[in-house]
Amino acid sequence: MVASFRMPNMVTRETIEEAYGRIRGSVFTSPFMRSENFSRLTGNEIYLKLENHQMTGAFKERGALNRILLLEPEERRRGVITASAGNHGQAVAYHASKRGIAAEICMPLTTPLVKVSATRGYGAEVVLHGANYDEACEEALRRAQALGLTFIHPFDDEAVIAGQGTLGIEMLEQVSDLDAAIVPVGGGGLVAGLACAMKEKRPQIEVIGVQASRLASMKAAIERNAPFTLPPNKTIADGIAVRCAGARTLPLVRQYVDEIVTVDEEEIANAILLLLEKEKTLAEGAGAVAIAAVLNHKIPHRGRRLGVLVSGGNIDVTLLSRIIERGLVKDGRLLRIRIHLPDHPGALQRLSTVIAEHKANIIETSFNRAYYGVMLGDTAIDITMEMRGPEHIAELTAALDAAGYVHERVQ
Repeated sequence: MVASFRMPNMVTRETIEEAYGRIRGSVFTSPFMRSENFSRLTGNEIYLKLENHQMTGAFKERGALNRILLLEPEERRRGVITASAGNHGQAVAYHASKRGIAAEICMPLTTPLVKVSATRGYGAEVVLHGANYDEACEEALRRAQALGLTFIHPFDDEAVIAGQGTLGIEMLEQVSDLDAAIVPVGGGGLVAGLACAMKEKRPQIEVIGVQASRLASMKAAIERNAPFTLPPNKTIADGIAVRCAGARTLPLVRQYVDEIVTVDEEEIANAILLLLEKEKTLAEGAGAVAIAAVLNHKIPHRGRRLGVLVSGGNIDVTLLSRIIERGLVKDGRLLRIRIHLPDHPGALQRLSTVIAEHKANIIETSFNRAYYGVMLGDTAIDITMEMRGPEHIAELTAALDAAGYVHERVQ
C-alpha cells in the first residue's frame, strides 16, 4: 500500500485574503459574465470568469505579483528567475520590470512565439532551453544557483498559491451563490488556492479541476498519493503541460478539490472555437479546458450555477488558424472535394454552373493530370468551398451525382 503524501503548507484563507489586499490595486478585476449560449447548450447557468482580460493575458499575474511583493530588499536587488511555458513568465516579467527588478525567464524551445515575444516585450531576458517545461525548470534552477537569483516557482510556492487563490475570493464576491467552480489544472497552484479560498468561505461549493488527458499529472498524483512524473507528451493546452504535480499543491488539492476530470485535444480545440464564435472570447488551450469539460458533459450537473474559468488567452495565431479551419471542416462549413473532369474547353464552366446553382462558394482550386488514377485526356480538380453545413454538402453531392461527375470528399 502506498503511503499518503503529506507536506505542511502555510496556505490558508487568511493568507489568501492578505494576498488579495496586497495585489488588488495592481491586478484587474476580470469580468464574471453569464453566458446565454453555453447556459442553453448545457442546461446549467454558466458564468465565465474571463482572466484572459488581464494585462498579460492570464491569471498568472496574481501569484507572480504576490510573490514579488514579498521579496526581501536583497532579493529585489539581485533579481529573479523563473521557468514557464509562457503565462507565468510574462506575469513575472511584467510585474518585476514595473518595480525595477531584473528578471530572467527560462522557456522551452517549443514555446509559441507570441509568448516569447510578449515576455521580452515586458522587459525580461528570455532563455530558451529544453524540449518542455520540466527541462526549462531545471535550467532555471541551475541559473538561480549560479547567478544568485531568487527562483519564483510557477505553482509550487505558498505565496504564488495564495495569489492565485484570490480568484476564489473575487469570484464569490461577484456571484455569491455558485454551486460549483470549474478550473484548469496544471501543477495545481491555481486550483489549490482557489479551492481553499472558496471552500473555507462556502463549504458546500464544489470545485472541479480539469486537465488535458495527455498530461494529467495532478490526477496521477492523487491516484498514487504522491507527485508522479509522467512521460513527456504534447498538448495544445501548453499552459498546463506539467509532467509532475506540485508537492505543496497536492495536499491542498486532496483536501479541497472534489474531482479532477480530463478532456482530449479535439474537445479543447472545439472549445476554443466555440468561445471565439459564440462568446467573442479568445482563449488559449489551457484557458479553454474548463469549458471543454462542461460542453462535453464531463461535469454531470443540470440546472446548477457553474463558474467556469477562462484562465488565459495567449494563443499562437498559427495554431488558432488551424483550429478554426479544422472546426469549419468538422461542422460542414468547409468542404474539399476531388472531381474527375474531361480535359477540354467548357468542362470547368459546366461544373462551376452546377456548384453556383447550389450556392457553394469556391475559395480554392487545384488541378492534377498525373495522379489520383486520372485517365489520359482527363484531369482531377480539388475544389475547396464554403458551405452552410452537412445538409448543404449532401445537397451539392447529390447534384454532382445527378450531373454524372465522379467525385470524392478529401478529408
